[in-house]
Amino acid sequence: MTQLRTPYFEFRRSPAAILLAVLMLGHFAAPLAAVAQQARTVYTIGLFDYSAPDSARLNWWKAFQERMRELGYVEGQNVVFEQRWGQGQIGRLPALAGDLVRLQVNVIVTGGGAAALAARKATSAIPIVMATGPDPVALGLVSSLGRPGGNLTGVTSVSSELSGKRLELTKELIPRVSRVALLSDPANPVSPLTLRDTERAAKSLGIAVQDAGVRSADDLEAAFSAMAKSRTEAVIVVQGPSMFPERRRVAALAVRHRLPTVVGSREYAEAGGLMSYGTDYPDLFRRAAGYVDRILRGARPADLPVEQPTKFELVINLRTAKALGLTIPQSVLIRADEVIQ
Repeated sequence: MTQLRTPYFEFRRSPAAILLAVLMLGHFAAPLAAVAQQARTVYTIGLFDYSAPDSARLNWWKAFQERMRELGYVEGQNVVFEQRWGQGQIGRLPALAGDLVRLQVNVIVTGGGAAALAARKATSAIPIVMATGPDPVALGLVSSLGRPGGNLTGVTSVSSELSGKRLELTKELIPRVSRVALLSDPANPVSPLTLRDTERAAKSLGIAVQDAGVRSADDLEAAFSAMAKSRTEAVIVVQGPSMFPERRRVAALAVRHRLPTVVGSREYAEAGGLMSYGTDYPDLFRRAAGYVDRILRGARPADLPVEQPTKFELVINLRTAKALGLTIPQSVLIRADEVIQ
């Protein structure tokens, strides 16, 4: 019988061969273990909003979470979202920010300038990404838009800077307007910035600005009565988390007192406000997700410039115009991104 010869590459169980095999297995196992470990990493993202979780606000955060999913972060698999809501009460924010810090979240994403301020005071280590808010330089949150420094960056809604444009639109609607009220929450850090920018624009337009501050929803009725008695001709509603959940009530009171309103986001016009001019907020939240992705991949907030909006929307509610007995000039209608019939 012919004896089969063992091929020269047959594994031989000598001590040297065993050692070589172990070393080779270790060589390939190390990167595989690293990949497995990376795949098991679960990030915790704090979603921190000054406002209340009504349907419109939740849609903004939905846009953020959808973009995160597109970037590969699937809730329940490799990311967990911890949501905290201020309910429009600024006094709640420090404790909520502290809670997220104690959880040691990987990133805090903020909605509203006051939430960004509270988060920044609570931590200088955890990265913070603004999804919306006024000029962060004016608020003292960053050194500059181009070089933020520190642990905070993101996108700004330039809400106060657009107040001049809203005043110009008011002038186009009511050419003889001479007195405009600014409806705001004095506790909101956006309010002083918006009042400043509105008064600057008002001087060149020959319009007097009345500061109508309301500290809670209970003050709205009295505020509108006072504006009507003082012969206010129009109202600019300051975009803010404390006012946002009350937008339908604000619109109804404005119509009752025959006061046209110009507001900062389409949600107000959809709720019955006469006109809105502002940034596309879901777009801002989607862009904030890009910041979170870069930070989780190793980028430092200090090196990521703060971005400004690129999309702005003009929305006009013709039903409200009819209720107020107003005719919207054609020059304004043709510029509208949406007209609510």
